[in-house]
Amino acid sequence: MPGLLLQPLTRAVTYTRWLHLLVGVIVPLVCGAVFPGLSDPSPYDWLLIAVLPLPLVLAAALVPSIRRAEGLQARLMLFPGPHARAGSDEDPGISTAPAASWSDRARTGVWLVLRMEAGLALTLVTNTLLALALAFAGAAAGEPGRVFPFPCSTGTGWAYALLVPVPVLVLVLIAAGAGALMTRAARRLLGPSVKERLAALEKRTDDLLERNQIARELHDTLGHALTLAVVQAGAARTAGDPEFTDRALEAIEETGRAALEDLDRVLLVLRESGRPAAARPALDEAARLLDSARSSGARIDAEVTGALDRVPGPVSREAYRMLQEALTNALRHAGPVRIRVRIAVESARLRLEVRNPLPATAPAAGPGGGGGRGLRGVRERATLLGGEARAGRDGGDWLLAVELPL
Repeated sequence: MPGLLLQPLTRAVTYTRWLHLLVGVIVPLVCGAVFPGLSDPSPYDWLLIAVLPLPLVLAAALVPSIRRAEGLQARLMLFPGPHARAGSDEDPGISTAPAASWSDRARTGVWLVLRMEAGLALTLVTNTLLALALAFAGAAAGEPGRVFPFPCSTGTGWAYALLVPVPVLVLVLIAAGAGALMTRAARRLLGPSVKERLAALEKRTDDLLERNQIARELHDTLGHALTLAVVQAGAARTAGDPEFTDRALEAIEETGRAALEDLDRVLLVLRESGRPAAARPALDEAARLLDSARSSGARIDAEVTGALDRVPGPVSREAYRMLQEALTNALRHAGPVRIRVRIAVESARLRLEVRNPLPATAPAAGPGGGGGRGLRGVRERATLLGGEARAGRDGGDWLLAVELPL
């Protein structure tokens, strides 16, 4: 228990919050110096000093930048530490944006009044308790004194020195309690408005979507390249033919070069926020994917109907990644088998189907089955575009079917 009482003495935040409250008394003291004066003020005079500045303070709350200034002060003084900086990860919940609505101005006005009145009250308590500590010190030195509203110190003696720390300790505890209450009030009155919370939520959602997009791009690009390289290397080792090995190495080289180009595109979008999404490959480059799959030994039967240049850019780019993932899965799980690809551009929809025979050891799965990371990414891409993706067993084949609106 004594440790809890003495803990505020060793915390820097106690004194920064104390100073923050004392700064709020500047306005009423300046106004009080003009009227009714600070020379031996009566309790009635202190009441006037507390009330007269209210119109000025409320008028200041109408200025939008006042809310920003108060928010910055509250962050620095009430929440000291690295998290006090605007935009930090450990946000204390204090807005640093100017007032954007009448609700913000009203809450700022309440905060200014509360800060001024609490600062005035704490100032009076500070002066009184410090004067009492000095009176005890004087009594210990043989000079008794009187502190309003406390009774006279009629005696003298060294024993009064033992009482000197008591008012100081009580003052620190009062200041710590007042600072904690003002911190809670600051979160309510200077916290972000509903509009600011929605904007922050939208920004966080956009950031998460962007990170998921980049993760999908990297997964599709690197997964496709590595799968083709593994299949080619395995086929070359099994064949034991120098001519076939040369062709396999050439295919691995071309696949790696294409993967590096795709990786550069993704990283360029990540580094430059204004980079257009058109830097990514689109469906009209599907021939490159089919050729790389053929170079791995797969027999590709491709059927393309309709004009690919009619497909909008976002749909075309996402469909390219879906086709890439489908070919990668087929090569990874079934090997260099026959793969049938159908791309149909209709009047209002784009249909993409990739079918390959299931290996003999394939687990049973329903038509809607398949829960791998790649297939989950395909479904997410389709959903974001308002379409649908299905993957699962279809007879003796594995079928990935995608429908996207144009």
